[in-house]
Amino acid sequence: MTTTNVGELSHSPKSGQIPRKKGRPLSFDRERALHQAMLLFWRHGYESTSLNDLTTALNVPPSSIYAVFKDKKSLFLESVALYVSGPITSKMIIDDAQTGFEAAFNLLKAAAVGFTGADTPAGCLLATSAISCSNAASDVQNALAAIRLGVEAQLLDKIEQSILQGSLPKDADSEALAAHTLAVIQGLSTLARDGASRSKLLKIAETAMKVWPKST
Repeated sequence: MTTTNVGELSHSPKSGQIPRKKGRPLSFDRERALHQAMLLFWRHGYESTSLNDLTTALNVPPSSIYAVFKDKKSLFLESVALYVSGPITSKMIIDDAQTGFEAAFNLLKAAAVGFTGADTPAGCLLATSAISCSNAASDVQNALAAIRLGVEAQLLDKIEQSILQGSLPKDADSEALAAHTLAVIQGLSTLARDGASRSKLLKIAETAMKVWPKST
């Protein structure tokens, strides 16, 4: 599939803007279209996914996308919201864990499984899109960063609870442990896109947890 930079969208009055046309599609399955768009952004990233890619995958004219989703950026952000609201979310994984160690390990294992799905693109939509974003899409980068930082903050809280409860030593560096977990998740995404198997990613997750301090 060919890709086009956002700034090269045909008939676009400004970068990322889908041309406005009058009328609303007579028949448009919004949920299906959003799901297809999510997969496309997941596979190619934000800026590398062109208007032509979207209209071809959704089998609709540009005017239909504009009428329903406003513009490419809005469609992407809705796709991201769909991506992070799956049946098992990061918040659920962290909240359900008994300790910070368990929360981090479960996040890594979920990433290893999610990044190697049989019916979805390899890697992480957030990581793929963040890497491919230029300075022109700084608002998109900021939105993606806010999601990652939110997960990191939730994990940090769980780790600090574990320190207070004694399952981690008092001198454990909670900020470093939370950041390390998110960094490993980013790395797992890259490896998955390079073709790494699920079993390899799960072994990396196990290895990453060996740096965690033991309670005394």
